[in-house]
Amino acid sequence: MSRVAVVGGGIIGLAIAAELLRRGADVTVYDPSPDGTDGAWHVAAGMLAPGGESAFEYPHLIRLLEASNELWPAFADGLGDVGYDDAGTLGVALTADDVAESAREWKHQKLTPLTGSQLRDREPALSPRIRAGVFAPAERQVDPRKVVAALRIRLAGRVLTRRVTDLSELDEERCVVAAGCGTAALTGLPVRPVKGQMVRLRGEPGVLRHVIDGTADGRHVYLVPRADGEVVVGATQEERTDRALTAGGVHDLLRAALDLVPGLAEHEITEFTVGHRPGTPDNAPLLGHLDDSRKTVVAAGHHRNGVLLAPITARLIADLVLTGSADPLLESFEPGRFGCA
Repeated sequence: MSRVAVVGGGIIGLAIAAELLRRGADVTVYDPSPDGTDGAWHVAAGMLAPGGESAFEYPHLIRLLEASNELWPAFADGLGDVGYDDAGTLGVALTADDVAESAREWKHQKLTPLTGSQLRDREPALSPRIRAGVFAPAERQVDPRKVVAALRIRLAGRVLTRRVTDLSELDEERCVVAAGCGTAALTGLPVRPVKGQMVRLRGEPGVLRHVIDGTADGRHVYLVPRADGEVVVGATQEERTDRALTAGGVHDLLRAALDLVPGLAEHEITEFTVGHRPGTPDNAPLLGHLDDSRKTVVAAGHHRNGVLLAPITARLIADLVLTGSADPLLESFEPGRFGCA
């Protein structure tokens, strides 16, 4: 039986560990946070959008995103109630300038433009000021907090509260580094923190049925409704390392949200959160062997796509750890592609 250490107890690390355990490996997860809430997953809204802006900016990523999106229904079903919802996403634009800015991405995704009235037929709570938009039926959502809770139950007794500062501390035969932003210190790879501020609201369930991905007067915002009445509003994207919640960041999110869905003004504010996405120079993940020794595998740098890419990352990394062979999907994501490990 292979003994494998997984460094990092976020959604990526836990998904990999669960897949390795399912295949018969003896797995131990090392995570420095007792409840794991320091991870990016705790802040993430859980949008599963394979055709979103990340794929638009980095075309090589689209195959990986689409492959993982196809795995999500079965992955979610195996975990139980994790808030998986396949109602789809409405992309919306408030002003003529917003439409012009969004049109290029909509065209890239091959989505059919809809008028404001057509959008409101699908989602009556939308503002009558919205000019145009699209419906993306392949986009889904899940609650990352429920996903992580389910994975931790599956890995009961195998998640240790311990901060690993040097990989040589570990005596397992193989090691997977899935430590998010902490991967940089452990491996020397260029993983940087990208700050994001989020707001969580709560009101009557059913105000929104779809995820709303919109632009209002140049401000991008997404609204992710949960079945219990929660609406996650996000997110800023800042090249900063601090954890400060700022008035400007919250103002921009709430103003854009209310411009698109005025009825949210009656919702209660329940939580402000700040987290850091693990970004890389090309904002694509680092997936593969760290060096020629082949003992250490890296699965980090997922930036805005950590939740979406969890199932495919778990499958590909488990294959690599247990068989040594790399799937062709990994070719564009080798950790050594920046030459600085």
